[in-house]
Amino acid sequence: MGSHALPRSVVRRKLHALLLTLVASVLGVVAALVAPPSAQAAESTLGAAAAQSGRYFGVAIAANRLSDSTYATIAAREFNSVTAENEMKIDATQPQRGQFNFTAADRVYNWAVQNGKEVRGHTLAWHSQQPGWMQSLSGSALRQAMIDHINGVMGHYKGKIAQWDVVNEAFADGSSGARRDSNLERTGSDWIEVAFRTARAADPSAKLCYNDYNVENWTWAKTQAMYRMVRDFKQRGVPIDCVGFQSHFNSGSPYNSNFRTTLQNFAALGVDVAITELDIQGASPSTYAAVVNDCLAVSRCLGVTVWGVRDSDSWRSEHTPLLFYSNGSKKPAYTAVLDALNGGSTTPPPGDGNTIKGVGSGRCLDVPNASTADGTQLHLWDCHNGTNQQWTHTDAGELRVYGNKCLDAAGTGNGAKVQIYSCWGGDNQKWRLNADGSIVGVQSGLCLDAVGAGTANGTLIQLYSCSNGSNQRWTRA
Repeated sequence: MGSHALPRSVVRRKLHALLLTLVASVLGVVAALVAPPSAQAAESTLGAAAAQSGRYFGVAIAANRLSDSTYATIAAREFNSVTAENEMKIDATQPQRGQFNFTAADRVYNWAVQNGKEVRGHTLAWHSQQPGWMQSLSGSALRQAMIDHINGVMGHYKGKIAQWDVVNEAFADGSSGARRDSNLERTGSDWIEVAFRTARAADPSAKLCYNDYNVENWTWAKTQAMYRMVRDFKQRGVPIDCVGFQSHFNSGSPYNSNFRTTLQNFAALGVDVAITELDIQGASPSTYAAVVNDCLAVSRCLGVTVWGVRDSDSWRSEHTPLLFYSNGSKKPAYTAVLDALNGGSTTPPPGDGNTIKGVGSGRCLDVPNASTADGTQLHLWDCHNGTNQQWTHTDAGELRVYGNKCLDAAGTGNGAKVQIYSCWGGDNQKWRLNADGSIVGVQSGLCLDAVGAGTANGTLIQLYSCSNGSNQRWTRA
């Protein structure tokens, strides 16, 4: 049989079809071998989880604890930012005038860098932890000493420190909104501005922060005074880049859900914000998660630093305020923070809150007989940490028990019953936890009150006009 030659156009069409078939087959094989893209996997450490959103989760490190293997292992594994707890403060870095000593500070810095962590500098100008020679100075001599100190320390670490707490704790506590009466303030009220301008010249690459405590609650006078200063600095071109909120939350200065508003309002001035020294009395998982979520909700929040590794390392160890028990094991609060950083649910599970204890009675806010029925009126009872005494203060201002029941006001007048009810978001289920220990209904403006100033088991709970009586003051633990 003789051969039959196909036209070239036909050959080209057949080859093209064959090639398409081969390509499709190869792609099919590749598709079968390569799994489709999935959502970002959750990270297993705090620093890595924070880094997913471009933030850090840091820790305060003490040089003398780095020889503790448990301490160093946790710190190296979990955190991606380090602040020297005391080693970069004035008394540590310039114990004698003109004679700088960076031995301890460099130990913290070098450990951090060797373990792949950025470093926050803390702190350059502060009324506390001044060496004796500085405390003896005043006026222009003290002002020059402050300038020289900033130049000396920032010069040593030039280009190496991500953020500096340039000025620390310059505002007075209380309701005055005034500056703290310190030796630095007495050199002239422009000392803070001079410190920031000096710092910018000393290291133009570092973020320059103002850092303070009890400034997390937006309604407080101290917060408002700090806000006015930062606004003024930004308007006049004073070089301030960030504001640090220490966030030492405890029964005397509790977390308030308006913290997020505070962060947002400062960020709107054109500065970054950071949570710089976080610890929470009792280490409530829901409160820790709420603080982290507040940072995550504000695009200019750089990150969170906890003030110590384990409870035994805390400056307030009696408050058990950190994410790790003294033996190094993780607390429920650790899991809550990790879940928040990984974008997990912020709804706390039952029993992860705080007890609410009456100052006058020493007894706890209790759901009688661990009832879950809507309309059950609350009473006082001996504290026992049962789930019917665990109250979680949510971002929305609710006080939740069992995870899905809310502290609920059955009315708005004196004597209105305080009960549990299924959470629905009404203002009668929202509460302000105030610095004086009172718990005030958002809708009514009345205080959580033990009836008749009673202190015995079974004393009922109601709303009543606020009087600052011990039967209207509460602590959370």
